[in-house]
Amino acid sequence: MNEPHASERSASDPGPDSERASSDATAPTHRKRISAPRVEVVVEREAGVESLRVMVLDGERFLLGSHKKNDLVLDDPRVSRFHCCIERTESAWRVMDSGSLNGTYLGGLSVRDADLPASCSLQIGDSVVRMRELPAATQVELIEQASFGDLYGQSVAMQRLFAVLDKIAHSDANVLIEGESGTGKELVAAELVRRGARARKPFIILDCSSISPNLIESELFGHARGSFTGADRERMGAFEAAHGGTVFLDEIGELPLEMQPKLLRALEAREVRRVGETAARKVNVRVIAATNRHLEREVNRGTFREDLFYRLSVVTVRVPPLRERGDDIEILVHAFLRNLRPQRQGAGLFTPEVIAMLRRHDWPGNVRELRNYVERSLVFETVPETASSRPGPVVGADGARAHGSLVPSGLVDLEVTFRDGKDRAIADYERAYVTALIRWAEGNLSRAARKANMDRMNLYRVLQRHGLREQVASRD
Repeated sequence: MNEPHASERSASDPGPDSERASSDATAPTHRKRISAPRVEVVVEREAGVESLRVMVLDGERFLLGSHKKNDLVLDDPRVSRFHCCIERTESAWRVMDSGSLNGTYLGGLSVRDADLPASCSLQIGDSVVRMRELPAATQVELIEQASFGDLYGQSVAMQRLFAVLDKIAHSDANVLIEGESGTGKELVAAELVRRGARARKPFIILDCSSISPNLIESELFGHARGSFTGADRERMGAFEAAHGGTVFLDEIGELPLEMQPKLLRALEAREVRRVGETAARKVNVRVIAATNRHLEREVNRGTFREDLFYRLSVVTVRVPPLRERGDDIEILVHAFLRNLRPQRQGAGLFTPEVIAMLRRHDWPGNVRELRNYVERSLVFETVPETASSRPGPVVGADGARAHGSLVPSGLVDLEVTFRDGKDRAIADYERAYVTALIRWAEGNLSRAARKANMDRMNLYRVLQRHGLREQVASRD
């Protein structure tokens, strides 16, 4: 029976958004230690009562709120369970409100996301917290190398992530991976599996955002024959299929609220019950979940169960966005070139001037956007401008300046109208893109649609429009 949503994948094949590497997962690592940020937090008032509670926190990210899971717990009824987060950035400490009911105030102003001075006071509910930065007293470990399996990065943020992953890979604890879309969360999950004790066991991937709510229980736990319309045979769910191995629940923040208690029970009891059956089946799996949402905020809103959040986030890993790791642009570009053009064609496109331009871009789509950019550049054999580089010129492979154009000036036909010329250019791009896409997906239409973030039927219509349907008709 077809299983369109849950997929099994070897940990050595992390998928289309991976930063491919040739390094072995067992290669020796080079470690060093750097100073960890430190802040002093003084609770001056708690729930409207004068107080003097002092804490010293070491690290880069702290949670403040009324729940005991926070780094600073405030016994204040006006403080939300996960009220706000204090995080160290390259330039300053930053406070981010987690969708609290009563807000976070700095200098009398309500803030959602703000850089903090070296010494300041925050009003949280009926409590006042003063914080100041202290000299570092502890150290954190980095793995000082340019790659960690299929992950690439020479920035401090990535090398710190490498060290964290190296420690938790050998654990059997559940892991929650947080990060924006396109940062490579699935790749991180695959690396954890590859280096762990379950590496040779099943690795089942289930995207919670792509499954119809009325099918999610069947996808997770399976179903008996005749349990609902269309269930013409019994089916094994992701948890059973992964027995002995790992289940990766991508976009866990999209899981319907009514489904969350059933997942919690499966995690706690280590057993599942197929839809339409009463007997429970024991399962032995490690669960790795990923989300681009702030689940603390979803807990405050009541859209994500607090107890499920705790069960999933035994260990939490944050994957930094690309805008916080600009030093990694060049190494990522060359990694993508090795993957896309192993014969080294196209390397001349990315001159030092182009790399400098890429570093100025914010990359809202993160590593996935950069990879698509590199691939698009190879298709057209020129480097298009990024949004943040306009209207500056772009350096092409021949060193000539191309003023951000995808189409070389020699190919512009002034004998046709602007509209006709534009339509022709769009059609040419569509055909080039989907041709490369289907070639990359080896004719698998579903895989191609996921890669392009397109609806499957929409991609099919584009292929049909350009007479390319035959490329997938016999292979998908």
